Amino acid sequence: MQKAVSAHSGPAPHAVVIGAGFGGIAAALRLSAKGYAVTLLERGDKLGGRAQVFEKDGFRHDAGPTVITAPFLFDELFTLFGKKRENYVTFVPLTPWYRFYYQDHTTFDYGGTVEDTLAEIRRIEPKDADGYLKMVAHSKVIYDKGFTELADQPFHKLSTMMAQIPALGKLRADRSVWQVVCNHLSHPKLREAFSIQPLLVGGSPFDTTSIYSLIHYLERQWGVFFTMGGTGALVAAFGKLMAEEGIEVRFDATVTRIEVAGRKATGVTLASGETIAADIVVSNADPMHMYREMVPEAALSASTKMKRKSRLSMGLYVLYFGTRRQYPGVAHHTIWLGPRYKELLDDIFHKKILPDDFSLYVHRPTATDASFAPAGCDSFYVLCPVPNTQGNVNWAVEGPKLRDRVVGELDRTMLPGLKETITADFYMTPADFETRYLSFGGAGFSIAPYFSQSAWFRFHNKSESIDGLYLVGAGTHPGAGLPGVVCSAKVIEKLVPTVTSQAASRP
Repeated sequence: MQKAVSAHSGPAPHAVVIGAGFGGIAAALRLSAKGYAVTLLERGDKLGGRAQVFEKDGFRHDAGPTVITAPFLFDELFTLFGKKRENYVTFVPLTPWYRFYYQDHTTFDYGGTVEDTLAEIRRIEPKDADGYLKMVAHSKVIYDKGFTELADQPFHKLSTMMAQIPALGKLRADRSVWQVVCNHLSHPKLREAFSIQPLLVGGSPFDTTSIYSLIHYLERQWGVFFTMGGTGALVAAFGKLMAEEGIEVRFDATVTRIEVAGRKATGVTLASGETIAADIVVSNADPMHMYREMVPEAALSASTKMKRKSRLSMGLYVLYFGTRRQYPGVAHHTIWLGPRYKELLDDIFHKKILPDDFSLYVHRPTATDASFAPAGCDSFYVLCPVPNTQGNVNWAVEGPKLRDRVVGELDRTMLPGLKETITADFYMTPADFETRYLSFGGAGFSIAPYFSQSAWFRFHNKSESIDGLYLVGAGTHPGAGLPGVVCSAKVIEKLVPTVTSQAASRP
């Protein structure tokens, strides 16, 4: 084995961060602000992890996350260094936040002021207006506890979880998001619209703990934003900030093994054979993959081995395309709801079969930023929840078929003439997520957000098995979605040893 060498010869302790997704980027910045010399290792050739940017024939697409909520979490990372995010990248508020499109060709616009939303609700079911206000009030209580108080708190100790049981019981965290929504709203269309949020973090509303109802208040409190230039522009802004702060970033650097001596992480080994020594290691890799492939089996505790049996989120089929015409009536974000709801999600999450029908998230960034497409054209990204690869779908066969079905349904409904005007299209399947991002089972969001897989029950931010190893990202506490993965870095900031003046001055 090649002798381990430190990538840094300076006096500060060395932190190696595996993976340059948002969790890894946020961790690298927070560790740098704490005084660590940081090396960020990325197996791809660009920053961003799943937040890549694809370009084809003049059309640009954000490959992964497209929605910005809780913008203060991103601002904080610049503030750590006395800088302002708005000097690097621009967030613009969207109205509506989402448009819901139903099979009877009616729509429901969600977002803007409370009165805007109430007016839309009254159009569909007047008596649900009061229920919505009560639901938002309930969501605020959950938000205050689940997000403001607990999202950035470590949960690696059972005592921490036990201390929260009374509050979680009072909030009925055992109930599902669907049950909470149904307690407040009566109309089927509104129930569907206000229960889809768990799908944004990888869970079915019929199974996901009602703690995720806090998303309603999160959106109401902070709004929904778009980054001008796309999410890729935010990644580039963080790249510039890291360069300014002296964080070393290495691309095409696949970590194959985390080195462990006794119970202590001592560094990492790359696919090239190079070994890099570290005082601490932070992994932004999928923990389901990391604990199977990147650490010695003998070093794992029984609890870690149990968590490797966690149930996964659904998979994602993402279709990217341009159009040779524009669709000015289509909102920036549209949720296209199919003919079935609970039955469709049961097929995807439990039966793990690919149904003939689907529901879609349609992203039209050119509604806000014309730079995503040539003049007179539109850029689109359509996300379709599907089974992860545990469903044994043959994507080489089913990928092209699903493409045609999606295009056909959009042509029939909200994008008339799409079959004739579509251009430069391509897609990603769960099989691509598995190989490109090393996402175990091709899951779109790592493990699913069940109550039994949340907080202490989720993969710990401080490794249960190996000292000096910390975890960030979708599979860890507090969970998936940009706010969750960025908050996971706030958790490890509280866990990693403080850089003392003695350590900083060591030879």
